[in-house]
Amino acid sequence: MARPKTTPNFSAADEQRMRELVRFTARTLGTPHRSPFGALIVGTRTGEPLMRAVNAVAREHDAASHAELRAVRLAGKKLKGPLLAGYTMYTTCEPCPMCMANALWARLDRVVYGATIGDANRYCLQIHIPATEVARRADMACVVQGPFLREECNTLFDDPRMQKAFRTWSTSKRNGKR
Repeated sequence: MARPKTTPNFSAADEQRMRELVRFTARTLGTPHRSPFGALIVGTRTGEPLMRAVNAVAREHDAASHAELRAVRLAGKKLKGPLLAGYTMYTTCEPCPMCMANALWARLDRVVYGATIGDANRYCLQIHIPATEVARRADMACVVQGPFLREECNTLFDDPRMQKAFRTWSTSKRNGKR
Protein backbone atom coordinates (compact mmCIF):
# COMPACT_ATOMS: atom_id res chain seq x y z
CA MET A 1 0.00 0.00 0.00
CA ALA A 2 1.18 3.50 -0.76
CA ARG A 3 1.69 5.69 2.27
CA PRO A 4 0.36 9.24 2.26
CA LYS A 5 3.11 11.79 1.95
CA THR A 6 3.09 14.43 4.66
CA THR A 7 4.65 17.86 4.80
CA PRO A 8 3.78 20.30 7.56
CA ASN A 9 4.42 23.53 5.65
CA PHE A 10 1.84 25.64 3.89
CA SER A 11 2.69 28.34 1.37
CA ALA A 12 1.36 31.84 0.85
CA ALA A 13 -0.39 30.44 -2.24
CA ASP A 14 -2.09 27.80 -0.05
CA GLU A 15 -3.31 30.55 2.24
CA GLN A 16 -4.61 32.64 -0.65
CA ARG A 17 -6.48 29.69 -2.18
CA MET A 18 -8.04 28.60 1.11
CA ARG A 19 -9.16 32.13 1.96
CA GLU A 20 -10.68 32.48 -1.53
CA LEU A 21 -12.49 29.17 -1.02
CA VAL A 22 -13.87 30.33 2.33
CA ARG A 23 -15.18 33.53 0.67
CA PHE A 24 -16.71 31.50 -2.20
CA THR A 25 -18.37 29.06 0.21
CA ALA A 26 -19.61 31.86 2.48
CA ARG A 27 -21.69 33.19 -0.41
CA THR A 28 -24.05 30.22 0.13
CA LEU A 29 -24.94 31.62 3.54
CA GLY A 30 -27.09 34.23 1.85
CA THR A 31 -29.02 31.65 -0.17
CA PRO A 32 -31.75 29.13 0.68
CA HIS A 33 -29.13 26.34 0.28
CA ARG A 34 -26.55 27.27 2.89
CA SER A 35 -23.46 25.11 3.27
CA PRO A 36 -20.13 25.33 5.11
CA PHE A 37 -18.62 22.74 2.75
CA GLY A 38 -16.71 23.99 -0.29
CA ALA A 39 -13.95 22.56 -2.51
CA LEU A 40 -11.50 24.06 -4.99
CA ILE A 41 -9.26 22.16 -7.42
CA VAL A 42 -6.17 23.87 -8.84
CA GLY A 43 -3.15 22.83 -10.87
CA THR A 44 -0.51 21.67 -8.38
CA ARG A 45 2.38 23.40 -10.17
CA THR A 46 0.59 26.32 -11.81
CA GLY A 47 -2.06 27.14 -9.20
CA GLU A 48 -4.47 27.63 -12.10
CA PRO A 49 -8.05 27.10 -10.83
CA LEU A 50 -9.81 24.19 -12.52
CA MET A 51 -13.10 23.80 -10.64
CA ARG A 52 -14.87 24.73 -7.42
CA ALA A 53 -18.09 23.52 -5.87
CA VAL A 54 -20.17 23.56 -2.70
CA ASN A 55 -22.21 20.87 -1.03
CA ALA A 56 -25.55 20.34 -2.82
CA VAL A 57 -27.02 17.35 -0.96
CA ALA A 58 -30.37 19.05 -0.25
CA ARG A 59 -30.56 20.98 -3.52
CA GLU A 60 -29.82 17.91 -5.68
CA HIS A 61 -31.59 15.37 -3.44
CA ASP A 62 -28.39 13.31 -3.58
CA ALA A 63 -26.55 12.12 -0.46
CA ALA A 64 -23.31 11.97 -2.47
CA SER A 65 -23.41 15.61 -3.62
CA HIS A 66 -20.63 16.64 -1.26
CA ALA A 67 -18.51 19.59 -2.38
CA GLU A 68 -15.41 17.46 -2.96
CA LEU A 69 -17.24 14.89 -5.09
CA ARG A 70 -18.99 17.58 -7.10
CA ALA A 71 -15.68 19.38 -7.76
CA VAL A 72 -14.02 16.14 -8.91
CA ARG A 73 -16.99 15.23 -11.12
CA LEU A 74 -17.12 18.67 -12.73
CA ALA A 75 -13.33 18.75 -13.18
CA GLY A 76 -13.39 15.35 -14.87
CA LYS A 77 -16.10 16.53 -17.24
CA LYS A 78 -14.14 19.67 -18.02
CA LEU A 79 -10.95 17.67 -18.70
CA LYS A 80 -12.91 14.88 -20.44
CA GLY A 81 -11.28 12.24 -18.25
CA PRO A 82 -11.46 10.83 -14.72
CA LEU A 83 -7.86 11.37 -13.59
CA LEU A 84 -6.73 14.52 -11.83
CA ALA A 85 -3.03 13.78 -11.34
CA GLY A 86 -1.27 17.14 -11.34
CA TYR A 87 -4.02 18.80 -9.31
CA THR A 88 -4.55 19.79 -5.68
CA MET A 89 -7.87 20.06 -3.86
CA TYR A 90 -8.56 22.59 -1.11
CA THR A 91 -11.61 21.94 1.03
CA THR A 92 -13.16 23.89 3.87
CA CYS A 93 -13.59 20.72 5.91
CA GLU A 94 -11.67 17.47 6.20
CA PRO A 95 -13.01 15.10 3.57
CA CYS A 96 -15.27 12.31 4.77
CA PRO A 97 -14.17 8.78 3.84
CA MET A 98 -16.33 8.84 0.68
CA CYS A 99 -14.82 12.12 -0.49
CA MET A 100 -11.26 11.11 0.40
CA ALA A 101 -11.64 7.81 -1.44
CA ASN A 102 -12.91 9.73 -4.46
CA ALA A 103 -9.87 12.05 -4.29
CA LEU A 104 -7.62 8.99 -4.24
CA TRP A 105 -9.39 7.31 -7.17
CA ALA A 106 -9.12 10.58 -9.11
CA ARG A 107 -5.37 10.53 -8.35
CA LEU A 108 -5.25 14.03 -6.89
CA ASP A 109 -1.71 14.95 -5.81
CA ARG A 110 -2.74 16.67 -2.63
CA VAL A 111 -5.72 17.51 -0.40
CA VAL A 112 -5.56 20.52 1.94
CA TYR A 113 -8.42 20.89 4.42
CA GLY A 114 -9.53 23.53 6.92
CA ALA A 115 -11.99 22.42 9.62
CA THR A 116 -11.83 18.86 10.92
CA ILE A 117 -14.40 16.08 10.91
CA GLY A 118 -14.72 16.70 14.66
CA ASP A 119 -15.50 20.36 14.02
CA ALA A 120 -18.26 19.43 11.57
CA ASN A 121 -19.64 16.84 13.98
CA ARG A 122 -20.58 19.61 16.41
CA TYR A 123 -23.43 20.40 13.99
CA CYS A 124 -24.05 17.46 11.65
CA LEU A 125 -23.53 13.72 11.44
CA GLN A 126 -20.10 12.49 10.35
CA ILE A 127 -18.19 9.29 9.73
CA HIS A 128 -15.26 9.44 12.13
CA ILE A 129 -12.43 8.14 9.96
CA PRO A 130 -9.70 10.72 9.34
CA ALA A 131 -8.77 11.53 5.75
CA THR A 132 -5.16 10.61 6.54
CA GLU A 133 -6.30 7.14 7.60
CA VAL A 134 -8.20 6.60 4.34
CA ALA A 135 -5.12 7.74 2.38
CA ARG A 136 -2.77 5.60 4.48
CA ARG A 137 -4.76 2.47 3.70
CA ALA A 138 -4.94 3.07 -0.07
CA ASP A 139 -2.79 1.87 -2.93
CA MET A 140 -2.85 5.40 -4.36
CA ALA A 141 -0.64 8.15 -2.94
CA CYS A 142 -1.97 11.56 -1.97
CA VAL A 143 -0.57 14.23 0.33
CA VAL A 144 -3.19 15.07 2.98
CA GLN A 145 -2.59 18.25 4.96
CA GLY A 146 -4.65 19.94 7.59
CA PRO A 147 -6.17 21.42 9.49
CA PHE A 148 -5.14 24.66 7.79
CA LEU A 149 -6.80 28.02 8.51
CA ARG A 150 -9.13 26.03 10.74
CA GLU A 151 -10.55 29.06 12.55
CA GLU A 152 -11.44 30.77 9.26
CA CYS A 153 -13.13 27.64 7.97
CA ASN A 154 -15.00 27.20 11.25
CA THR A 155 -16.55 30.66 10.80
CA LEU A 156 -18.66 29.01 8.08
CA PHE A 157 -20.05 26.52 10.63
CA ASP A 158 -20.48 29.15 13.34
CA ASP A 159 -22.29 31.75 11.21
CA PRO A 160 -25.82 32.36 12.62
CA ARG A 161 -27.39 31.73 9.19
CA MET A 162 -25.65 28.36 9.02
CA GLN A 163 -26.70 27.60 12.60
CA LYS A 164 -30.31 28.14 11.57
CA ALA A 165 -29.84 25.76 8.62
CA PHE A 166 -28.24 23.13 10.86
CA ARG A 167 -31.35 23.18 13.07
CA THR A 168 -33.47 22.23 10.04
CA TRP A 169 -30.91 19.55 9.10
CA SER A 170 -31.23 18.09 12.60
CA THR A 171 -35.02 18.02 12.37
CA SER A 172 -34.83 16.37 8.95
CA LYS A 173 -32.30 13.79 10.17
CA ARG A 174 -34.60 12.66 12.96
CA ASN A 175 -37.26 12.00 10.34
CA GLY A 176 -34.86 10.09 8.09
CA LYS A 177 -34.58 12.97 5.62
CA ARG A 178 -31.85 15.42 4.77
